[in-house]
Amino acid sequence: MIWISENLSTIVICVVLAVIVIGIVMSMLKSRKNGKCSCGNDCGCCPMGGSCHNKMND
Repeated sequence: MIWISENLSTIVICVVLAVIVIGIVMSMLKSRKNGKCSCGNDCGCCPMGGSCHNKMND
């Protein structure tokens, strides 16, 4: 019990960071299921142009 009380702030920070990471991953998975790309589909400023989305557009 003493260990938990001594490290409570570290535990809370780790839990908050874990929740944030899980939220980001869930958002990325949801976007992928909906057919969206994680790059934002703004190929105008991308050095690869539109080559990465050719398979999605066919």
